[in-house]
Amino acid sequence: MSALSITIRSARPADVRAINQLVEPLTHRNILVAKDLVAYYEAVQEFLVAEDEHGELVGCGALHVMWEDLAEVRTLAVAESHRGAGVGHRMLLALLARALQLGLQRVFCLTFEVDFFRRHGFREMSEQVDPEIFNQLLRSADEGVAEFLDLARVKPNTLGNTRMIIDLEDAVIVDRDGVQPDRLRGAPEDLKGA
Repeated sequence: MSALSITIRSARPADVRAINQLVEPLTHRNILVAKDLVAYYEAVQEFLVAEDEHGELVGCGALHVMWEDLAEVRTLAVAESHRGAGVGHRMLLALLARALQLGLQRVFCLTFEVDFFRRHGFREMSEQVDPEIFNQLLRSADEGVAEFLDLARVKPNTLGNTRMIIDLEDAVIVDRDGVQPDRLRGAPEDLKGA
């Protein structure tokens, strides 16, 4: 199955159960955090999905805005049958294109797939957040925000994943062979409207 026969689109409430089915196997392996079904319904507007030519969902991912210039890529998952076919690449490009449409400057993730995100221009995070932004984000009840801020209440990191971030102005995508086919701003047109 090629990623070319996949359509990336905004998720709808009717997709939530399929999103949950994509994510569930990864939660059992402690790669993604398990969530109640209601959490997916509440966040459905953040999700994009990858749909094959038969209408089956084979991938999903969410972009969660955290601040005026910052968002998180969350719940990026690809069906086992479609891994290695470029679906995750297209999903991530679409999420980053959406971040650009929203006027965001930075996107971060908490991941075990360090090489995958590094090929897409992400780097491991070490710097702290500006104190003013830190104080505002501190008010959020969202656990993803707490992990981003590296708050003690979410430590030790229960999943053991890596914090990574990308500056969208400087983003250059690198494929598996180390080739830099294009800057993010030159992402394929079908992804820009996702």
